[in-house]
Amino acid sequence: MQSTLMSLKVLLPFQVFAEKTGVSRIVAQTHEGSFGLLPHRLDCVAALAPGILIYENEAEGEVYVAIDEGVLVKTGLDVLVSVRNAIGGTDLGQLREAVEREFLDLNEREQSVRSVMAKMESGFIRRLVEFHHE
Repeated sequence: MQSTLMSLKVLLPFQVFAEKTGVSRIVAQTHEGSFGLLPHRLDCVAALAPGILIYENEAEGEVYVAIDEGVLVKTGLDVLVSVRNAIGGTDLGQLREAVEREFLDLNEREQSVRSVMAKMESGFIRRLVEFHHE
């Protein structure tokens, strides 16, 4: 029976967050909605949105992990999830709040920084063009 179950590895940029075997199902969120993985589903790749990743195995039952955006790759019975940040927990409400507070807020700050950088770059280019024409 163990050979028909999936193995799940959740990777962060600098460490392995979780490595689980005997996983019977996984539910993940993309920008288009949630989808589920069972052991014999076809191989796939999905871009993950910030949200709750759910997996189930016999040892722990149903487990919830708050994840930031990333990518999920399923090849055979191996599922690899690579995300920027992850938070484990048992209280689904607290994990949902963590997603909204930590991950979605971070994306808004990143957009703000990118906007400022774009303005600085365009100002620099404009001054460079003016200098070139002088």
